[in-house]
Amino acid sequence: MGLPGGLLTLRRLLLVVWTGLFALVTALVLGLAAGPVWAAAGALWLAVLGWGWVMLGRNWRSWRYAERADDLLISRGVLWREETVVPYGRMQLVEVTSGPLERRFGLASVQLHTAAAATDAKIPGLAPEEAERLRDRLTELGEARSAGL
Repeated sequence: MGLPGGLLTLRRLLLVVWTGLFALVTALVLGLAAGPVWAAAGALWLAVLGWGWVMLGRNWRSWRYAERADDLLISRGVLWREETVVPYGRMQLVEVTSGPLERRFGLASVQLHTAAAATDAKIPGLAPEEAERLRDRLTELGEARSAGL
């Protein structure tokens, strides 16, 4: 299952805000220090904006997660694909987090903690209802699978 579009909107909004701010500062500083012709160098940030816009879209489309019979599979990445498989019986803690910007855009993240720190996994940008459903389901499956240990 892929991620909802709100995460892409949030990330692209942050990209526009930050590159716009950097373009303005670059143009002001170079314009005052070296002259108005150099102020045009602030437009280089527009190229960064265009490249980042495309890359954020590709990254967002690469995120997938699937609840399987014995584990949770999370895959992501465009150039370097990364797949994380977290067995239900190894989950120690499943938490739902949502920062101020995430809440504004109606998003939440599910963070999975296991005994091995390297296998901690996160699924960002879910709808809060889906994040809570996933947390409850994973907790239920984790308790059922770890009971036999």
